[in-house]
Amino acid sequence: MASIVVPFRSPDAKRRLAPLGGDVRAELALAMLGDVLAAAVAVAPTTLVTSASAVAARSLATSLGAAVLTEPRGGQGAAVTAALAAVPEEPLLVLNADVPSVQPRDLLALLGAIPPGGVALVAALDGTTNALALASPRLFEPLYGPGSAARFLHHAEQAGLQAGVSRIPSLQDDVDTVEDLERLGSSAGPRTLAALGALRVATAS
Repeated sequence: MASIVVPFRSPDAKRRLAPLGGDVRAELALAMLGDVLAAAVAVAPTTLVTSASAVAARSLATSLGAAVLTEPRGGQGAAVTAALAAVPEEPLLVLNADVPSVQPRDLLALLGAIPPGGVALVAALDGTTNALALASPRLFEPLYGPGSAARFLHHAEQAGLQAGVSRIPSLQDDVDTVEDLERLGSSAGPRTLAALGALRVATAS
């Protein structure tokens, strides 16, 4: 068995998509979250950890069969730490909410890449961490932020753990900017594509 945790920052998600406007940005963030959660719940019990004010995200998670946990203050690291306290002692994935091309097979591949007793991760193109795979929740340390992929690997190595990088395209391709959305094109999940389609229609009218 395994568990999956998805942290979601809301309602201030995706500030670098600000050129699209607040309502559109929020809708796209929610659509991407839906695609990520749909892939996750198909693989393992999934927990969304987000703010109490993220009503739409919490409702979406419940409708897709994910559990919901209210995040404490302190950023992504604190949110994941709180979620991991509630999961079983088993392998787990911590999955960002902005990788809308992900498929269940990609998550299974990442779970399969966890070395015995160790850590695997997928780094974004900018060196941050899009997905973290741990043999046990006890191995997590809150090391997010710029350059976090290298920090997670270094920490694991310092602890004497096996650690590796998995290059799974759908997990490397996160969305921070309008250019990222354009680059993903039709590879994004159905909810994200629908939101993009609605955006194009609104822009054209």
